[in-house]
Amino acid sequence: MLKILIPTFMLFPTIWLVPGKWLWTATTAHSLVVASASLSWFKWCSETGWAAPNLYLALDPLSFPLAVLACWLVPLMIIASQNHVAHEPLTRQRTYISLLVSLQVFLILAFSAMDILTFYVMFEATLIPTLIIITRWGSQTERLSAGTYFMFYTLLGSLPLLVALLYLLNDTGTLSMHTLQYIQMTSPNTLGTMLWWVACLLAFLVKMPLYGVHLWLPKAHVEAPVAGSMVLAAVLLKLGGYGMMRMMVVLGPLTKEMAYPFIILALWSIIMTGSICLRQTDLKSLIAYSSVSHMGLVASGILIQTPWGFTGAIILMVAHGLASSALFCLANTSYERTHSRTMLLTRGLQMILPLMAAWWFLANLANLALPPLPNLMGELMIIVSVFNWSSWTILLTGLGTLITASYSLHLFLTTQRGPTPQHFISMDPSHTREHLLMALHLIPLLLLVLKPELMWGWCF
Repeated sequence: MLKILIPTFMLFPTIWLVPGKWLWTATTAHSLVVASASLSWFKWCSETGWAAPNLYLALDPLSFPLAVLACWLVPLMIIASQNHVAHEPLTRQRTYISLLVSLQVFLILAFSAMDILTFYVMFEATLIPTLIIITRWGSQTERLSAGTYFMFYTLLGSLPLLVALLYLLNDTGTLSMHTLQYIQMTSPNTLGTMLWWVACLLAFLVKMPLYGVHLWLPKAHVEAPVAGSMVLAAVLLKLGGYGMMRMMVVLGPLTKEMAYPFIILALWSIIMTGSICLRQTDLKSLIAYSSVSHMGLVASGILIQTPWGFTGAIILMVAHGLASSALFCLANTSYERTHSRTMLLTRGLQMILPLMAAWWFLANLANLALPPLPNLMGELMIIVSVFNWSSWTILLTGLGTLITASYSLHLFLTTQRGPTPQHFISMDPSHTREHLLMALHLIPLLLLVLKPELMWGWCF
């Protein structure tokens, strides 16, 4: 664990001491070394299920795929942000990269925390750098409104969780994940225990987000700079799913009765947000709503509480993290050239940037879960586990899959095909940096097809 955390902390002196002309090169190289070192977590195996266990930090098959994803994303965010931030004063550039690195530190500590209260603190700490990135580096004046939505939705969901955790600490005497897995809450189904169950999961359902408490996400995505959108879609939403999985160990018996309305709402959200995607005109807003749709499937897989549901949720979270981050990068490349997010004003780009259109096509295929990509594997495992719970759910999941394919093809055809608008007078060609960025997103997704067991933590 320390062999990843210490080099990550060493990024801060690199950022602030390196000469200005080498800032982006040095930080990208350093963060790529950290990301490469984090791949060694895949080789860890332990009889207890915990890798490098101690009292404070450890990884298990649930947390290390998401921790590796968090490390892998930071160099990609730095590469994607170069054009957006390079014209600003040097101090602001250094501050921007420092916020990205601090976000990586908080995420690694959140995914490796052995104490649920420590996880809660790190879960909340990720709010600070994300909020600063959205409100300070967003492109429009609505970024302040988006930051307010983001902060208040997250905090209002998190405060009941803090009260619930303190109650659990008082009741059991511990919040260590080593011991909580052997403790079952056997209280009767009184109103108090039901409220405690809702309080434990509300913060994570807001963070995922579940339909109904999702309004902060499209606003935050649309107003955030490209790095903010990438980290929100790829890792921060996954914190909600990870937290739900951790709390399910404690909530076990209560969940069988309490989860019904939430499972139905999660499945209904797939159809509702998919339908919203079909009528979106804003490019980033469409990708943001598609994230809500996929997270609804993940939430239903977790709440079912079966091994297939959990495994499918982990696979879909990792695969969706890479695919949605790639889509936000592509949306940013279009925005930097056309200065518009309106899909009808950015159509016909395939004739101008044919290689970029190929990346668009691959990213959209990943988003609609084309075989044999891991997105399909995760979705199928969740759909089968939910079908086993109730055969009627196939109507919702099947229709949701159809709508997902529809809006993914709509996204590709609207932005890449058709006549090129007359107002495109001159446009920069695509850069090697952008192609490298897309390759670093999609090649890991394709490699996971060859060794999918990396995502569900089998020892090998």
